[in-house]
Amino acid sequence: MSSLTRNDYRTLTLAALGGALEFYDFVIFVFFAAAISQLFFPPDMPDWLRQVQTFGIFAAGYLARPLGGIIMAHFGDLFGRKRMFMLSILLMAVPTLLIGLLPTYAALGIAAPLLLLLLRVMQGAAIGGEVPGAWVFVAEHVPPRHVGFACGTLTAGLTGGILLGSLVATAVNHAYDPAALLAEGWRVPFILGGVFGLVAVWLRQYLQETPVFKEMQARQELADELPLKKVVRAHRPAVVLTMLMTWLLSAAVVVMILMTPTLMQKLFAIPGATALTANSFATLALTIGCIVFGALADRYGAGRVLAYGCVALGATSWLLYQQLASGTEHLYMWYALNGFFVGVIGVVPSAAVMQFPPAVRFSGLSFSYNVAYAVFGGMTPVLVSLLLPVLGAQVPAWYVVALSVLGVGIGLYLQRDRAIEKV
Repeated sequence: MSSLTRNDYRTLTLAALGGALEFYDFVIFVFFAAAISQLFFPPDMPDWLRQVQTFGIFAAGYLARPLGGIIMAHFGDLFGRKRMFMLSILLMAVPTLLIGLLPTYAALGIAAPLLLLLLRVMQGAAIGGEVPGAWVFVAEHVPPRHVGFACGTLTAGLTGGILLGSLVATAVNHAYDPAALLAEGWRVPFILGGVFGLVAVWLRQYLQETPVFKEMQARQELADELPLKKVVRAHRPAVVLTMLMTWLLSAAVVVMILMTPTLMQKLFAIPGATALTANSFATLALTIGCIVFGALADRYGAGRVLAYGCVALGATSWLLYQQLASGTEHLYMWYALNGFFVGVIGVVPSAAVMQFPPAVRFSGLSFSYNVAYAVFGGMTPVLVSLLLPVLGAQVPAWYVVALSVLGVGIGLYLQRDRAIEKV
């Protein structure tokens, strides 16, 4: 059985670092949702409505992901993974920079939130090609017995982008007082993001096309029809399974990592700097967890690791929100522990990648992942925000608990399939 070579580690490092820089650009928006809600909507609008509309613009990025992902995946299956891997990061850097330079509602009126929405849609189209493309890229570069570790490492890179966003947001909140933050401080992370994006484009020129695609090209085994058409016709079970796994992944990341810092401030009156510092610990633990759970999937099977990990994810999510209701004592510890078990999402990409044959792998994964994330990831912030006034502050935790139960079921299904294959 083959081991990872020096070139494999180099590919994983460059891919993960580039993914981190691009994902930073995509998620930095949510860390400044409170400031954006004040700056891009009428000042006389109720606070809860501004929050819902701000998260709605955040969700628009997810809703745009399927189109960008399907188009890039189509060309990725026909002309190569690397080209689309380069294009996605370039398409992310430009709108991120423009958001940082965008005039607010006070200057442009209703045009300000509309332009913000347009730029967010552009970001969504770019990330739609990035995430599934990155998973396919690294999975096809390493030996089959290391696909879990490779995809987990790449996912750690993506979550590292969230960590980078959290650290930058923490630094900005410490450097600017509330008035200065609203005046100019919120722009700094977006302008930095544009620079980060250009750095990622430069890094990716050193990557090579995947051996799997080169072999298909040499043997003339590329898809002989529209790849997505073949996916929908011949691989429906794989599409459904990948969509369900994506629902779990989106619930864990969007609620526990992206929304929770803002909810801490809104629901539990925790200072912004404290909430973001705690989030940094959680996201660091998440990044480590993705690698750990990905490696465990190679050793013990994706199904078994996913099932056990989801039990811990649901339990720690509930315990964290119970802790928040009673105070901030041990906040960093509980949030970090929860973040580590959110890392069970590191199992999802390797399980999903292997559901599709190489000729339609990019299209199959991109369609399933992006459509599911558009529906579940995009609507989750709005749904949770709408349910909070009705059902109370524990709604986010219960949502993740429910999806963790689904994750256990998926894990048992994958484990059963693995057992059948060995018979």
